[in-house]
Amino acid sequence: MDARKGGPAAKKMYFLNRDAEQPIYAQLAESLRQQIVAGAYRPGEKLPSEVMLVELYKVSPMTVRRAINLLSSQGIVNTVRGSGTFVKEVEIGSASFYLQDLKELFSDDSITTVQLLEVRFKPADEYVARKLHIQEGERAIYIRRLLMVDNKPAFYHRGYLINDPNRPIVEAELEVTDLKGLFQGSGSALIKYGNLFLEATQLDEEETEVLELQAPAVGMQLEHIFYDFDDHPISWGSFVCSSTRLRLHTRIGIEQENGVTG
Repeated sequence: MDARKGGPAAKKMYFLNRDAEQPIYAQLAESLRQQIVAGAYRPGEKLPSEVMLVELYKVSPMTVRRAINLLSSQGIVNTVRGSGTFVKEVEIGSASFYLQDLKELFSDDSITTVQLLEVRFKPADEYVARKLHIQEGERAIYIRRLLMVDNKPAFYHRGYLINDPNRPIVEAELEVTDLKGLFQGSGSALIKYGNLFLEATQLDEEETEVLELQAPAVGMQLEHIFYDFDDHPISWGSFVCSSTRLRLHTRIGIEQENGVTG
C-alpha cells in the first residue's frame, strides 16, 4: 500500500525510538529520507505539511522544522515559502566530482614516489606574475617534479612558489606535492583556500617525453592555485598526465543509505 495514504507500510515507517541516542529530529529526517528512497515521495512531489508531520510522528513543530532543515542541507528537499517542502529533482548541474583516484595515489606512499627534477629561482614572466600577484621579473621559486606510480611516470608537475624565506611552506614543497597533504587532510596551515581547474590538453614535447608517452598525446591538466590567510597567492602550477590516468565519477540523486546522526 502507498505509504502516503497512511497504510500499514506508512505506520511502520513512522516509528521513532525516543530512547535512542540519536536525536528525534534526526530520526524523523531519516524516516522521511527512507520513504523518499523507497519511492513513497518522488522527485518534485510535496511532503506532508508541518501540521501533518506533527500529527503523524507525535513530535513538536520545532522537531519537524529541524528535520526538514537537515534534509534541505543534504540536498534532498527544497522548501518553497507559502507552498511547502518538495523532494528535490535530480539536477546534472548540481553534480560534484571527487578526485578519488588522485587521493588514493597521493595517500599511498608504497606506490607513489616523487622525483625532484629541478628547483631554482626564476624571473616571473607576465603570465606567472599575474597568477602570483607579483611584479614581472620578480624572482619566484620554480619546481619541476615527476610523480611515479609503481615505478612508472604518472604525473608531471611544474609550479611556482612565492619567494619568501619566512614561509616554511617552501621546505615542505621540496619534499612532497602541493596536493598530497590536502588529500590526506593534513595540508599546510598557511593555506586558507585554493582553486583547482581540470581540463583536457594537448601535451607538449617536454611533457610527452617526461611521461614516456608516444607523441602526439592528449592528456589531462590539473591546475592549482593556493592562497594564504591574507588572500594572497602563495603557489601556482599544474599537474599533467595521460588522458587515461584520470577518470571522474559522481552519483546524482539520493543515496540508498545515509546513516544520519545528530
